[in-house]
Amino acid sequence: MDNVCLAFLSQQDPDIADAIDGEHRRQAEGLELIPSENYVSRAVREALASELTNKYSEGYPGKRYYGGQEFTDAVERLAIERARQLFGARFVNVQPLSGAPANLAAYMALLEPGDTVLGMNLAHGGHLTHGHPLTLPAKIYRFVNYGVTDRDSAEIDYDALRDLALRERPKLILAGFSAYPKHLQWKRFKEIADEVGAYTMADVAHIAGLIVAGVEENPLAAGFDVVTTTTHKTLRGPRGGLILTNREDIAAVVDKAVFPGVQGGPHMNNIAAKAVAFLEAQHPMFRDYARQIVANARAMAEVFAAEGVRMVGGGTENHLILVDAMTSFGVGGKEAQDLLDDAGITLNKNAVPFDERKPMDPSGIRLGTPAMTTRGMREKEARQVAQWIIAVLRAPQDAQVRKKVREEVRALCAQFPIPERFVPAV
Repeated sequence: MDNVCLAFLSQQDPDIADAIDGEHRRQAEGLELIPSENYVSRAVREALASELTNKYSEGYPGKRYYGGQEFTDAVERLAIERARQLFGARFVNVQPLSGAPANLAAYMALLEPGDTVLGMNLAHGGHLTHGHPLTLPAKIYRFVNYGVTDRDSAEIDYDALRDLALRERPKLILAGFSAYPKHLQWKRFKEIADEVGAYTMADVAHIAGLIVAGVEENPLAAGFDVVTTTTHKTLRGPRGGLILTNREDIAAVVDKAVFPGVQGGPHMNNIAAKAVAFLEAQHPMFRDYARQIVANARAMAEVFAAEGVRMVGGGTENHLILVDAMTSFGVGGKEAQDLLDDAGITLNKNAVPFDERKPMDPSGIRLGTPAMTTRGMREKEARQVAQWIIAVLRAPQDAQVRKKVREEVRALCAQFPIPERFVPAV
């Protein structure tokens, strides 16, 4: 990846230019294993940096509040149509600024204040917006959490979920996760929701790219009422959100919930970048990429298992792995994250189910393979990365081990530079 062109910025604001240049080098020379992060193509970055950032476009194509919308309407219509094709959705709202605003808008569309929602416990792999008491949704709606049965299996007890739904009679059952290494049984969620008369909503932010590639099942095909997602992570687009549905009545209230409900003017440069990423995801190469993400994650998990490293669920069925660092190496998640940062490997601390440690220094670490797979790495490299992680965490006091690993990481990254183009030129 050639360095970004900062000709004007470096002259006008060298401090910011230096920070951007430093981040460029960090990404180029280090391994990115945070499962919610990825790289975007040069084409996506060019759309983000375009003149579309100057334009206010409140409303929707053909129904804007300001004039001068000829080209913004064209951009948003392209983004909508490409997302519809990717996800097999009849209706798509491409305006959410990110995943949390998308979820908030979906709640607003489906619920009244005080309504009950069943969502996955954050401590068991759910997301903050699925009911954490410090978030805005939890102050408006009544969230009841479900979780996994134990750390070893990491299985959701769907019979217990059904009992909970029968007891609580929720208005909405939410399926989705932020740190869960297994498939979700969409049809089982839908059956339970139908039995209690609840809406179904899937937050597929982490696995959207796997879904459009056919590697994971599509909750829309299982009859879910609403699907929300981010557009980065495995979908490999700019940071943003989407709301999808096959129901015209829900689409109408979703549009009003997004604007003017929870957002003002859409970021048209971001919507253009989404459209570019959606076109990239339609290419047959993307299906190969998504399959390789999962293959690389499983290769890493095989190394961990062989070395006696404890993983939530015993491994992975998707793109992410949740390692119990405290049990496996005697170091907490925060220390493990910092040690690996020093070795050029970036991942994040994360709680494991039934964790007894504090959230800011939990027992686990979360890692994933979307970004390394974007660089062209395959199973061989994934196994090597797993061995480096083990070497660093087994010798937390040995700075020389971290130095050696960092040098080897840089050498590997030089062999697999971040690509500028993900699909052939037209």
